[in-house]
Amino acid sequence: MARKSESPQDGKTESYLTKKVFLFLLLMTDKTAIKATSSIVPPHLNKGDKIAITCPAKKLPHPMEDAIALLQSWGLEVVLGETVEASYHQFAGDDELRAKDMQKFIDDDSIKAIIAARGGYGTIRMIDKVDFSRFAEQPKWLVGFSDITILHAHLYSNYNTQSIHGQMPVNIPDASAKSLETLRKALFGEEISYHFNSHDNNRSGDAEGVLIGGNLSLLTAVSGSVSDMDYSGKILFIEDVGEYLYSVDRMIRTLDRAGKLKDLAGLIVGGFTEIKDNDIPFGQTIAEIIIDVVAAYNYPVCFDFPAGHIPDNHSIILGRKLSLSVNNEHVNIKYL
Repeated sequence: MARKSESPQDGKTESYLTKKVFLFLLLMTDKTAIKATSSIVPPHLNKGDKIAITCPAKKLPHPMEDAIALLQSWGLEVVLGETVEASYHQFAGDDELRAKDMQKFIDDDSIKAIIAARGGYGTIRMIDKVDFSRFAEQPKWLVGFSDITILHAHLYSNYNTQSIHGQMPVNIPDASAKSLETLRKALFGEEISYHFNSHDNNRSGDAEGVLIGGNLSLLTAVSGSVSDMDYSGKILFIEDVGEYLYSVDRMIRTLDRAGKLKDLAGLIVGGFTEIKDNDIPFGQTIAEIIIDVVAAYNYPVCFDFPAGHIPDNHSIILGRKLSLSVNNEHVNIKYL
């Protein structure tokens, strides 16, 4: 079969397309490099700014007077979503309502931060119904933890944007003063650092990297999804509540088998509270489970970081680069 001859116009077309492909690849490479070294910081709050409260997951067990009063004492105007009083089985309204509530506050440029009223379960049911286009153009702070880990992961992996893992309105009546002060500092852009005594199981070392993570169960749940993150070179934070020891072991090993732990820069372990055991004991503590899994890797590990399902749940800024220094006596963490 005869081969069709190439005309001068065909050659020009190929040359043009080659240049287009080259420029596209160059642009994508440049974006990848930027994403690897920096992240977007939403504008910090000022007195008089509006902060919205919404419930993307479980419904509230009681009103939030304490939380509203606290936020107002910081000089913020509090706007409540429809989901705050909504109820649909165990959820704060059905999936559509919870997504609509989040969408409204994302699209409203007068809202400078969104705080999830509580965790529980349900964010994974509504997140794919939310259009984050306006968030990409006008990022704002998202605050929460536990089930809100899905939103933190999604905003970092897709929009390279920082967010705050911290106390939520449902927790504020029992929250420590120190934890609430770290939340205020994070929202208003004041410096935060952490210094505490070293745990017996800590592994010494120094590291720098972007902080990612949150609730271990939710990190496992989003693995392989559009909300999953690149763990390489990152400092990972994990916490959980109400799990069985064997379940924690399985989740840690699942992340490891997915290749997510081998290239970390460091590991920070927060509160693992209300942990349960079987009638036949599992035989390892939380610290022993984790150390056993990461024994083959050479990065610092610190336990008992004050964050998670605890009253002293200090705020941490996910997506921001920090330095982690662990020795036999102390742990020092500061943002860079």
